[in-house]
Amino acid sequence: MSIAPELTLGSAPVSLTHIWYACYGSNMSLSRLNYYLLGGRPPTGALTYPGCRDKNPPSESRAIRLPGTVYFALEALAWTGGMAFYDHLHPGDTPARAYRLTVSQFSDILAQEMNLAPGEDVDLTDVLSQGRQTLGPGCYETLIHLGDIDGVPAFTFTSPWRSADMEHRKPAGTYLRHLAAGLVETHGWSAAEVAAYLGSRPGAVGHWSPEELMELVADLGMPPPEPPRPNPVGELMQTVLAPLGVVAG
Repeated sequence: MSIAPELTLGSAPVSLTHIWYACYGSNMSLSRLNYYLLGGRPPTGALTYPGCRDKNPPSESRAIRLPGTVYFALEALAWTGGMAFYDHLHPGDTPARAYRLTVSQFSDILAQEMNLAPGEDVDLTDVLSQGRQTLGPGCYETLIHLGDIDGVPAFTFTSPWRSADMEHRKPAGTYLRHLAAGLVETHGWSAAEVAAYLGSRPGAVGHWSPEELMELVADLGMPPPEPPRPNPVGELMQTVLAPLGVVAG
């Protein structure tokens, strides 16, 4: 299995208390993830989440990049439109965010993604040894062990289907804004970078024009660097000193 530069192969500890949750979709936005951690209903969302048993914030988060691609398919209950899934075997490069969480937090987020009641820890033994494990028929019930970060295992969850096997579906604008916010928070991307990335994902291609995406995310991107400001004092000194053959530094 190929891994990102931030991830290393290694042996996991016998008893796990913490893991890295690598997310590639709307949970890259911490404000979105907090609805899974703390509970509640996001604005414009259709679902109310119970939250995790452990409501503490992530102890750390990092920007990472993963091999593979994100694609949009099926129908999101919370937002309508296609949901983001991760095909780790597809050629490509995927910006992502890793949160350091407890095993119980990761388990409860996974349960809520499947509209199940949180409360039971997932046994990660098999996915650690096999690299991939399908827990059930749900669209987010396939676990992938991506490698380790600082000796701590990193996992994500996705659908059991490859991108090429799915009928891609246009994602909703509200959903894309959560992904966009996460990309800006995590990777510091500009609106143009965000729009170009999202618009190139299967499911969005041909359904969202570059102009529509720029309008959707324009207020979220990092502002472009400011041009150098004129230095009136320096200009004044140069005007005064030039006739004397002196150049102001």
